[in-house]
Amino acid sequence: MGLVEVDAVGKSYPRWQGLRTRQQSVVKNVSFTIEAGETLGLVGESGSGKTTLARMILGLTQPTSGTVRVAGIDVARASGNQLHHLRRQMQPVFQDPYAALNPRMKVFEIVTEPWVIHGRGPGIAKGRAALRANAVELLATVGLDESALGRHPHEFSGGQRQRINIARALALRPRLLILDEPVSALDVSVGAQIVNLLRRLQREHELTYLFISHSMPLVRYLSTRIAVMERGRLVETGEAVALCACPSQEYTRRLIAATPELPAGVA
Repeated sequence: MGLVEVDAVGKSYPRWQGLRTRQQSVVKNVSFTIEAGETLGLVGESGSGKTTLARMILGLTQPTSGTVRVAGIDVARASGNQLHHLRRQMQPVFQDPYAALNPRMKVFEIVTEPWVIHGRGPGIAKGRAALRANAVELLATVGLDESALGRHPHEFSGGQRQRINIARALALRPRLLILDEPVSALDVSVGAQIVNLLRRLQREHELTYLFISHSMPLVRYLSTRIAVMERGRLVETGEAVALCACPSQEYTRRLIAATPELPAGVA
């Protein structure tokens, strides 16, 4: 049994057509698993259904059909206590590092918020000083120093903000990170630094990743296996190196040809 099991999942939304509504399918009968410790790269053009699928795994969107299980729990049918447990096991890192951080909160509040909300975490019962010490340690894992804690998000670059997002995601020591285009809003060199950071963190913390991107070279670099989505359907899956070397679908070949090079600094 995989850590994540997506079984025949579909998602449709009502859409007005004249005086009537009809169901528009965004995700269509998708199935895959993600094993603990691996990275599944989910790749496809904008509008292919990648983000909708990620939101269903996170429990932010209900599937119209099929089942999503994380750690054996049916996400859509989970009880309140089960969902609370799942929230600690899986965390998202979204595309836009600017929109993902509350501009009114200082970094200390941002990275310690998961500990406060869930009532757990290193130092939470020992007062603010202990909480701060652990926040410093958390920031150090993503390459930021203590001086960041007293500053607001607008004082940081895009790459630094994404590091703060990653630190917050790691606060509860999750098993699964869902990375939805985490470098697409960054310039190429900064994106390369974040990609290398993610690779190091996976080794050090034994993380499982769902890495979503439109860039086949980045997905190939980070992923154990790749799943290719086109217009809501899963059209091809396989081991990362083999799939990129010999894709069976013309759509996959076009994705590879569209982004042939890795960003400088990825190593």
